[in-house]
Amino acid sequence: MAAIEQQTVLQFATSSSSTLSAKVHPLVIFNICDCYVRRPDQAERVIGTLLGSVLPDGTVDIRNSYAVPHNESSEQVALDIDYHHNLLLSHQKVNPKEVIVGWYSTGLGVTGGSALIHDFYSREVPNPIHLTVDTGFSNGEGTIKAYVSVNLSLGDRPLAAQFQEVPLDLRMVEAERIGFDVLKTTMVDKIPSDLEGMEISMQRLLALIDDVYKYVDDVVEGHTAPDNNIGRFISDTVASLPKLSPPVFDKLVNDNMQDHLLLLYLSSITRTQLSLAEKLNTAAQIL
Repeated sequence: MAAIEQQTVLQFATSSSSTLSAKVHPLVIFNICDCYVRRPDQAERVIGTLLGSVLPDGTVDIRNSYAVPHNESSEQVALDIDYHHNLLLSHQKVNPKEVIVGWYSTGLGVTGGSALIHDFYSREVPNPIHLTVDTGFSNGEGTIKAYVSVNLSLGDRPLAAQFQEVPLDLRMVEAERIGFDVLKTTMVDKIPSDLEGMEISMQRLLALIDDVYKYVDDVVEGHTAPDNNIGRFISDTVASLPKLSPPVFDKLVNDNMQDHLLLLYLSSITRTQLSLAEKLNTAAQIL
């Protein structure tokens, strides 16, 4: 463990002059939430290392993460550095292209200990990203933000650490978005089934189509100035759709639905057989 003392922290909103940005994959958010649920009883938050790469355009691509044990008090923070380095070596044996790009913590915004933890990761990688995930739902949902830090000093004397928020892009496929929408809400009755998830996706798709219709009508009627880039994007999207008659499209959807239901039925039979075999084995051991 390495102990570090608290120092002053300044937090600022996103700056328009900032050129650095970050992109985080949903797996990272799910992993952070899972680590938070499994945290020790006395721990108020979870911190860990972010893995990924820096894209050619300078965007930090965050693809993986792991938690780092720590002890935290009002005066200091102690990190298990040996655990951090050993787990990093294990990750790089599996995927050597993933390197340290920053660190994360649960909670809303940065705290006094964040500056010193950030200073440790600054020795691991230049200009690390600090990702915060609000698992306490302080604003009614799980807020996710990314920061970079700049040290403020007067001569040789450090005064404070300035955390500057940077743009964060959370991109995901539709199946991941459904799970994320459930995760970021404060309470749900149940996890949506596959059919319910498909219904939610179709409703969102219809809403987007309505928005496109409205935009095109406004451009045609002269209420909105035309944008050539948007027009080309809409044209390419329409051209990429296959030309199918309604009966052929209905048959395609019904066939896919039947295949999906068959897979659900087979998986249900498999689970039943495994459960039955487990009970028979237990009964045989007792006898």
